[in-house]
Amino acid sequence: MLPKCIGNLSTTLTAFSSGGNRVFGEIPEEIGNFVNLEVLFMNLNQLSGVIPSNLGNLRNLARLDLSDNNMGGTIPSSLGNLTKLIGLSLSGNNFRGQIPSQLSNCRSLDSLDLSSNNLGGAIPPQLIGLSSFAIILDLSRNHLTGVLPKEVGNLRALTALDISDNLLVGEVPSSLGACIGLTSLRMGGNFFHGSIPQSIRLLGGIEELDISRNNLSGQIPEFLAVLHSLKILNLSYNKFEGMLPREGVFKNVTSTFIIGNNELCGGLPEFHLPDCISKSSKSKKINIVILSTCIIFGVLGVAVILAFIYLCWLKKKVNKPVPSLINSSCPNISYGELLKATDSFSSTNLIGVGSCGSVYKGILKDSGIAVAVKVFHLVHHGALKSFTVECEALKTIKHRNLLKILTVCSSIDYQGNDFKAIVYEFMDNGSLERWLHPSATSSHGNELPKKLNFIRRISIAIGVASALDYLHHQCHFPILHCDLKPSNILLDAKMVVHLGDFGLAKFLLGSSHDTVANQMSSMGLRGSVGYAPPEYAMGCEVSREGDVYSYGILLLEMFTGLSPTDNRFGDNLTLHSFVAAALPERVLEVTDRIPLLARASVWESLVPMKCLKNG
Repeated sequence: MLPKCIGNLSTTLTAFSSGGNRVFGEIPEEIGNFVNLEVLFMNLNQLSGVIPSNLGNLRNLARLDLSDNNMGGTIPSSLGNLTKLIGLSLSGNNFRGQIPSQLSNCRSLDSLDLSSNNLGGAIPPQLIGLSSFAIILDLSRNHLTGVLPKEVGNLRALTALDISDNLLVGEVPSSLGACIGLTSLRMGGNFFHGSIPQSIRLLGGIEELDISRNNLSGQIPEFLAVLHSLKILNLSYNKFEGMLPREGVFKNVTSTFIIGNNELCGGLPEFHLPDCISKSSKSKKINIVILSTCIIFGVLGVAVILAFIYLCWLKKKVNKPVPSLINSSCPNISYGELLKATDSFSSTNLIGVGSCGSVYKGILKDSGIAVAVKVFHLVHHGALKSFTVECEALKTIKHRNLLKILTVCSSIDYQGNDFKAIVYEFMDNGSLERWLHPSATSSHGNELPKKLNFIRRISIAIGVASALDYLHHQCHFPILHCDLKPSNILLDAKMVVHLGDFGLAKFLLGSSHDTVANQMSSMGLRGSVGYAPPEYAMGCEVSREGDVYSYGILLLEMFTGLSPTDNRFGDNLTLHSFVAAALPERVLEVTDRIPLLARASVWESLVPMKCLKNG
């Protein structure tokens, strides 16, 4: 630790550097005594605590680097007093809250790096409107919301802008074309929509352009092919359509990334895109369609009339219309609506509690549908990251055995505190945990014990396996769930499996900087005790095999009825070793008694008893 007596050094000190060591603890407030300090480097250490507010007294400070530590809290507004500051780097920490607008007072700044933190809220227009940035502005891998302010066009001398992996929305501002000094522009991993603005053609010196993992659409502009300095172009996972250019950067298939745009065609053969349909071919097809339509028009007319008559008859039988489910395209729901839906988050509506949040049952007032509302406990370490990762994971995946997210709420409550919640489809039959261990999970005396027969357990096991196969092998980016256990497996009214709780999920992108999910190393051990593979506790990287291990433990629990955290297990005895010792002679002794009869009857109907007796 840095001792407090460090303040006894001469006040004429102009430079202090302790970077790249193993210094831990908090920064002594006595550092604020060095009023003549011009350089303060304390990066690449293990510092914790907050930034002392009296650092704002160092009016001569030109360079401040506290990056790659374990510091937290908010960024103090007093840093805005450092009007001579040229470079500021706070990346790789756990700073939260909003970016203080007072940093706009630092008119001499030429580089600002706040990446890889937990910062939220909107980007202050006053800050991004500074015309002094000449080198780099890096706000990536945070939780920033709102739009990219149009004032970004004031950064005419900016050479690198990185706002990737945030929660930014809206269209890409056309004012970016005024940043004529840009050589690197990274905006991937947000929620930008619309088309690529024509003003981007003015960035004649651009070398890297990454707008992947957004909701951008339209055709790829031809001017990207004539930006001769462009060396890396990433358009992956958007909604672009039409012909892919063949010139410029599009000649280099190793530097142009277009995967995840299913409506593209043409381009070089190496891109393996379908051929584009010419206008003449389209015209011929249109004529054929028109002719065919005319031929069957009478048949369709009769079908429409019959359908109309049927609908009128059906309408009379329905007392009231069934409300349609909200979906991912609807706007964020408000805090007030969720408050009413859950009866002020009443304990009677509480259906589950986890490490990062609580789940309540609610009835939406407008539609009358039942929903499950997961409210994140933001005061808990890692809860905000869990919210972001779950949104990131669920926004691009769709499978019948995955829990469907209906909408999200990112707001403030009536006390002015940050509020984050995710709204899901309500699962009528609760979690698998309640069915396997009803006495341990039932909180209501009138709740009937849950029982699962053998066939039902087999169906659930297949459903979970199907969900894992989809996550591991069929997504655009493979996703590791990292927390597979019965309480995260939900069952709808038809007992169909829905795997949920992606708060600890991780994307396999091949890079530790490509996604929000890869920032979560600070959340500690992934998984739950008893289900996480042993190597995770030793610091090993998460893997597909880790999910498969958890699935194996889940299978043992389903067919023995014993939890891996049961009191009988401890020391060297685990659920796995308990079952392994019983195989194969004493398998019936460790099998759950509830499905035993159903299992035997099913087996007897499938194979002759003689075969069963012979093994």
